[in-house]
Amino acid sequence: MFYELHTRSAFSFLASGSMPEAIVERASELNIPGVALLDRDTVSGAVRFHFEAKEIGVKPMIGAEITMDDGSLLPLLPIDLTGYQNLCKLITTVKLRHTKGEHFATRKDIEEHSANLICLTGGQDGFMHARVKCGDGQRDLAWLNYVFEKRLYVELQRHYLRSEEDVNQQLVGLAHKLHLPTFASNGAYYADKQDRELFDVFTCIKNHCTIYDAGKILSQNAERHLKSQDQMLRLFEEFPDAVARTREIADRITFSMDDVGYTFPDFPVPRGETMDSLLRTLSEKGAVDRYGKMTPNIQSKLDHELKLIEKLKLAGYFLLVWDISNFCKSRRILSQGRGSAANSVVCYALGITAVDPIAGELLFERFLSEERGEYPDIDIDLPSGDDRETVIQHVYEKYGPRGSAMTANVITYRGRSAVREVGKVFGFPEEQIGMLSKSISHYGVSDFGEMLERFEENGFHLGEDHRTRKFIELYTRILDFPRHLGQHSGGMVVSWQRLDGVVPIEPASMENRNIIQWDKDDCERLNIVKVDLLGLGMMAVLRDTITLIEENRGETIDMGKLPQDDPVVYKTLQEGDTIGMFQVESRAQINFLPRSKPTTFYDIVVQVAIIRPGPIVGKMLSAYIRRRQGQEEVDYIHPWLESTLKRTLGVPLFQEQLLRMSMIMAGFTGGQAEELRRAMGFKRADKRLPKIEANLREGMTRNGIDEPTQDRIVQNITAFSNYGFPESHAASFALLAYASAYLKVHYLAEFTTAMLNNYPLGFYVPATLIKDAQRHGLHFRHVDINRSDYPCTIEDGELRIGLKYVKGLREEVANAIVAERDGVSSPTVREGAAENVGDEIPDAKLESEIQNPKSKIQNLFISIDDLVRRVPIINKKEIRALSLAGALNFDKQVHRREALWNSELAIQPEGELLNAQFTMHNAQSPNPRSKIENPKFINRMTEWQAMETDLETMHITIGKHPMAFLRDDLNKRGVLSSIEIHRLPKGELVTVAGAVIVRQRPGTGNSVVFITMEDETGHSNFIVMPDTFERFRRVITHSNFLLIKGISETDNMIKGLYFEPINDFMTEIRSHDFH
Repeated sequence: MFYELHTRSAFSFLASGSMPEAIVERASELNIPGVALLDRDTVSGAVRFHFEAKEIGVKPMIGAEITMDDGSLLPLLPIDLTGYQNLCKLITTVKLRHTKGEHFATRKDIEEHSANLICLTGGQDGFMHARVKCGDGQRDLAWLNYVFEKRLYVELQRHYLRSEEDVNQQLVGLAHKLHLPTFASNGAYYADKQDRELFDVFTCIKNHCTIYDAGKILSQNAERHLKSQDQMLRLFEEFPDAVARTREIADRITFSMDDVGYTFPDFPVPRGETMDSLLRTLSEKGAVDRYGKMTPNIQSKLDHELKLIEKLKLAGYFLLVWDISNFCKSRRILSQGRGSAANSVVCYALGITAVDPIAGELLFERFLSEERGEYPDIDIDLPSGDDRETVIQHVYEKYGPRGSAMTANVITYRGRSAVREVGKVFGFPEEQIGMLSKSISHYGVSDFGEMLERFEENGFHLGEDHRTRKFIELYTRILDFPRHLGQHSGGMVVSWQRLDGVVPIEPASMENRNIIQWDKDDCERLNIVKVDLLGLGMMAVLRDTITLIEENRGETIDMGKLPQDDPVVYKTLQEGDTIGMFQVESRAQINFLPRSKPTTFYDIVVQVAIIRPGPIVGKMLSAYIRRRQGQEEVDYIHPWLESTLKRTLGVPLFQEQLLRMSMIMAGFTGGQAEELRRAMGFKRADKRLPKIEANLREGMTRNGIDEPTQDRIVQNITAFSNYGFPESHAASFALLAYASAYLKVHYLAEFTTAMLNNYPLGFYVPATLIKDAQRHGLHFRHVDINRSDYPCTIEDGELRIGLKYVKGLREEVANAIVAERDGVSSPTVREGAAENVGDEIPDAKLESEIQNPKSKIQNLFISIDDLVRRVPIINKKEIRALSLAGALNFDKQVHRREALWNSELAIQPEGELLNAQFTMHNAQSPNPRSKIENPKFINRMTEWQAMETDLETMHITIGKHPMAFLRDDLNKRGVLSSIEIHRLPKGELVTVAGAVIVRQRPGTGNSVVFITMEDETGHSNFIVMPDTFERFRRVITHSNFLLIKGISETDNMIKGLYFEPINDFMTEIRSHDFH
């Protein structure tokens, strides 16, 4: 019986043409009973390989090819768990010793980690191949034999290559001489012969060449695919023992990925305590703090959870997360647990989560059940940036660099990257590749015809020739192949034993970060505990808003004690006036809020969950809104489900409802219900659902449920597909949504400042946030090097734009400007300045401060020369940028154009010759550059010009909205403003113009495109049907300002029929496109 003991997968990154699953599937087709996966210096593909092989009945064997210091590869296969641990530690040692991307093992490394590992000699790129060709084979083979003793096998591969055959004959002779066994392998780089093309594409990508220039670096033939036993016996007809010996080697290998030796760390407890007793003590104390007193209901739920946690030996996990949460509190770092953890009273009592699961009637079994057979998953939201990094480094320090690491994120080839890389391989011009990749990333491609249209649109007038077809075929095949390992957004794994004995660890691209070679799904399948420390931009906004309120108003805001019934907040939500508010600011949310009119916190929970693919696909939105508005009677399907579906008006929205429905109607246990939920989210749900549906129907039949009702229940449950949203998750997000709404309506200046300082986040660009804040009465002050800090700040209740918004100004230069201006003992300048509109009117107070030597502030900059002298790291481009942004208007004699003129003379040209000429010219000039008078012909910018320059240099403007300048002309043409169209009845023909701020094509929209435009009065929303979009594709996707004719629909939506660009504006604006 032949076993293939040496294959590579796509997780060797550019060194294979097949995914691990494809290798297993092809092995099964060829009746190969077992396959070994040996990717290069990694086990990244091992978990998916293992589970796929188990599912279809192929024995999976895991190993790796180790890169040696001469560039050759040494294949190693673990016999048992000890061998696997040695392999992981070997890879970790090699990876952590070098920078990311550069690594190799020494002979000493191999000797120190060789125990219980089988060594294969490899193929053409193997350790022995080059040595045999050079005549040094016996000495090196003897060294391997010494290190691995009776675990060394001489590998024979045949791919019809003369050079390979010569080496094989020498290897057979050496094996005989040293009494070593041989075995046969095809050294498969891909599953099937047709995958050779993809392997060649990866070879070209790796070597940065086209397929036409690749020459000898490509495979000489397509023989490196999996072959059957009969094929291998024919190939090695004179060495039948080498084929048969593959079974002997496979039989020696007992290691399985089912047990990788992972144990979760014990949590250190005081003497006399156990982890379980400490968890109970902390939980009961926390419950009293949370609820005020311990009622029988609270105690009962707490006891139920604690008993299950103890039974499953999970106390250490809860204590670890509690410790992280406690660390955040000690450092005043805002944190909140979310996800299914919010279903737990223990998590709420420990202060990990902020949602009361008892008041919210949340289902604990969604978080943890005995039948589930895996660790729970707790996500902690943290402010993105330094706070989150502080918490991550705390975990590293506590558990050590080899006891903790981030999970990996497998970065795959997507539309844009696939087009770009394959296009380079085919030698397409860079400009055309860029244009094509941009269109692909926006709209996706479903078939050859659509891709060909993209070719024609972007100048590839190639017709349906072979080259084009092959490009499209390979582009399609490369999609979802792994490119490299990245870093997960926040998942951390910790282990009681050395983590590098469980999975190899390697350096991340980010400094002071390590990652394991598995992603979150791999960890979940192996029951490896992961704690997600997620950076959330809104958490940073809330933190900064609270800090600014304390600094500017002296008020202390406690996030946990915000009034939950503030009428101003609910009025704002009901009006859909929610730009900048967490989770309720999208176009769909803004349209839906005036119809749903939330009046309670739970209404916000529903609001967060209902604008999701699941409810949309299942047509639940319409039913819910009709029932909420009293237009349709609430239907609970069956009286038993009223308690479960009452709060969502008979419409199942949440995963917890799905679990309860199956438990009530079919008598499922919590674990069985969770299995149903997981099956529906499984990628191959169609394989698992029929069996579970049969169990569901069987249970309902036992409970006397009639068949029509069963059909309706099954239909409702299957409509969830993999889109169902957790109620606990929605409740956690609803807390943040409410908090953001409360802070925006009551503390607009502080909230807007925090939003601008934490951009990018949310749905809208800063220009939109600023115009929205201005419509709500907030005044802004222009960027000014004598007033602005690097971030935006608040001056007398008005928002001062920060230096960070000047495009092209380095952060280090901006901070140097602020430090030099403020000095060590000088306070930051924050006193009043008039709002600057157009070409700014200088601040009278600033002028007096400059002219008064006794002013308490004596470090203000008085000229560009002064700035250059005191901040020598600034360069001419940065001075020019500051000039155009209006940040260098030192006194009323200097405006933007004058500042720009002076900036050209401010810094000496680079280069010795130019520098010498410049110095000599100034030395001879009777008027040094600091004395040059501004020419009289330079006029101030008009408001229009200042607005365009603002948008060009900062992507924002605090003056008039661009559309305000065109309003008179638009009125004459009958073009309506955004505020006017909201008053129109359905069916009216309208014409609207504005700046495009959102282009969106939802995954559930059947190619429908949504556009949001903004003018000086507000926003207008448009729906574009597929045929109309195809007619006006280029105009819609490339124009920053549009004039649209259409028909008014319900819900403040216009059906766009005709589109034309507005070319009055030469500048580019930012928009939120197709995200």
